[in-house]
Amino acid sequence: MRDRLVRRLFPLVASAGLIIVGMLTTTWGPDRILHATEWALPYDYWGTLVAATRLVHGQVGGLYTQPTGLVSLPGTAIILAPVAAIISGLGLSLHIPGPDNLHPAVWLIAGPYQIALCCVQLFAADALAERLGVSWWKRGLLAVAGACALWSVSARWGHPEDAVAVGLLLYAVLALADDRPVRAGWLAGAAICVQPLVLLAVPTVVALLPGRRIAGFLVRAALPSAILLGIAGVANWGAMYTSVTSQPNSPVINHPTAWTSLAPHMAGGNVAAGPFRLATIVLACLCAVVVRRRWGPAAGGTAATGAGNAQWEPAVVAEVLWFAALALALRSFFEPVMVSYYPWPALAVVLIPAAYGGWVRLLVAGVIAGGVTAQGQGPWHNVLAWWVPLVAGLLLLLAVSWPGRRRVVAAAAPATV
Repeated sequence: MRDRLVRRLFPLVASAGLIIVGMLTTTWGPDRILHATEWALPYDYWGTLVAATRLVHGQVGGLYTQPTGLVSLPGTAIILAPVAAIISGLGLSLHIPGPDNLHPAVWLIAGPYQIALCCVQLFAADALAERLGVSWWKRGLLAVAGACALWSVSARWGHPEDAVAVGLLLYAVLALADDRPVRAGWLAGAAICVQPLVLLAVPTVVALLPGRRIAGFLVRAALPSAILLGIAGVANWGAMYTSVTSQPNSPVINHPTAWTSLAPHMAGGNVAAGPFRLATIVLACLCAVVVRRRWGPAAGGTAATGAGNAQWEPAVVAEVLWFAALALALRSFFEPVMVSYYPWPALAVVLIPAAYGGWVRLLVAGVIAGGVTAQGQGPWHNVLAWWVPLVAGLLLLLAVSWPGRRRVVAAAAPATV
């Protein structure tokens, strides 16, 4: 246990720092520095807590009814079930923060829990960086950069499901790199049922599996979501189907993009994001085609063999992660309505191949990731002022973090000596 703690020292320290900073910026900071009367809390988190509380009490039919606002899969509520049980046991109110609830006591329990839950991604990124042979201190910088970017999705917006899903996906990549496809399939399945946004990266992750193993992987990846959706559908089919398939979002409350006018319009000024996400999945599959052509068995790659007993070389892992980040970034490129934390999954993944590329690349990537995170918090609703700079920053970050064929050759050469 001591050795494991030492190996994961940097994500441990980064997690503790993020919890402290997250709680200070949501409670003490607004109160003492900004002299605000209300804590700066993530409102989105309250609806998910309500869904988790209903789940704890066996009210499965209420997962997708107001005021939960749940549009993800039921795994989003499951990961919050432990803290929901504590909240229910203590009799704490889940009344949404506002003028009538300036300092909700429930945040002092639910806040640290969800921020700590988000930090699973930091541990997964560190494990992959170790697998890539990234040096000790570069892993420290990676943890710091990852924690800074993670603040947006955790303390600022309260979406631990995004971070948990990306963390599980990264662990699935690690399992595949170590030739453990069964474990990888279940990890991918757990990631999808928590937050299906990771579906964009799944084709890239599975691209190097031998053909005979792909079906088994996909079954394991789909089974948890199918079971959970089946249970939720039996309990309340109409609410579940509308929320999961339509994916309503408001271009007035959130940020419009160049595609907003083309999306199907719904009641209340919302637009349906679901159809655009199906098109994005198709583009993400093209990333998988590129990966398989570059590293698959047909290309003479050593990442996968007919016997299925090959482990991935570090260069292959880095490139798979880069294409997975590109696939996740497609959401920001083609979403009809954007929310400030949407770019985070791509940031979290692309920093790992940046760390593999060297000190300068990681430093530059960390600065750009910080800029994209800051841009995402801007209040502007103008496409040119908010969305265009954000997309440009993501493209620049991807360009800086690209492992490159030259880097791949250099990394693969020692293995042949």
